[in-house]
Amino acid sequence: MAMKNSTISALIVFLALLSSSHFSYGQLRLGFYNETCPNVEQIVSQVVQDAFSKNSTLAPLMIRLYFHDCFSNGCDASLLLDGRTSEKTAPPNLSVDGYALIDTVKTAVEKNCTGVVSCADIIALATRDLVNLASGGKARYEIPTGRFDGRVSSALLVKLPGPEMSVSATFKMFEDRNFTITDMVLLLGGHTIGVTHCSFIMDRLYNFNNTKNSDPAMDPNLVKELKKDCPQNSGENKRINLDQNVSSSNIVDASFYKQIKSRRGILKIDDLLATDAMTKQTVTDFANGNDFLARFGQAMVKLGAFGVKDKSTGEIRTSCRSCKNLLCVA
Repeated sequence: MAMKNSTISALIVFLALLSSSHFSYGQLRLGFYNETCPNVEQIVSQVVQDAFSKNSTLAPLMIRLYFHDCFSNGCDASLLLDGRTSEKTAPPNLSVDGYALIDTVKTAVEKNCTGVVSCADIIALATRDLVNLASGGKARYEIPTGRFDGRVSSALLVKLPGPEMSVSATFKMFEDRNFTITDMVLLLGGHTIGVTHCSFIMDRLYNFNNTKNSDPAMDPNLVKELKKDCPQNSGENKRINLDQNVSSSNIVDASFYKQIKSRRGILKIDDLLATDAMTKQTVTDFANGNDFLARFGQAMVKLGAFGVKDKSTGEIRTSCRSCKNLLCVA
């Protein structure tokens, strides 16, 4: 389906705003550190590029870290804080990774600009750079900065959509955070790269809804392929690509949407996006190549503006793993 003129116009306006040094998103703005740490983005980009050249799996790891941090309690790096009851300890966050990269970036930034740049902004910038690298340089977006680091981190505050939830229940969580249904489809499109594990899909393969059969919504050929990688009662918990297009599973592109339209979604929520009346047309539009990369960047910018802290409610940490008063983990 051809892209509507209104969509084209909106995209042009958005990109024009992003190209302007005066662009702002609430308290956030492009060039926030122009005077206090003018080369911060270059520092972040260099560290990230070096790390990505050695380990391309950092891209999906950081997209997930960014989403998990922002969606629960706002983009405030509270997920980075260590502690027995911090956000890291919540079940959905136990498999989150990428912390070492943030530590490395933070160290490099602190050497140049001590106590100036927030860990929350470092997450946003590092994620932006990794998305661009994983797209082959096709998904560059500008993201405003000016976030402060949160002073509270509690596993009890973690609220994230689960892979088995319905589209309507998932959207309710997004809507409560002022995201649109299109925002949701775009952000879940982050599954264009990354993996899950056999343990998360065994029910779909062997006992869907306690029927002792596979999920009828999944392509039967895919079921056969996955059963080879995930044999029943196996102690091995292999990794499974979320995008089943082998040539594209590590590239940020629209391939994911084509796969789920072909009933080749790995997670249940991914399959549902392609069939639910609320989302299937949007999935079709992106599968047909309608500006996914540009729109994904927009959604990531919008996500990055959710629940940000200001000077009165946050701080600038010198270590991303501990807050200044050492009492921030509830």
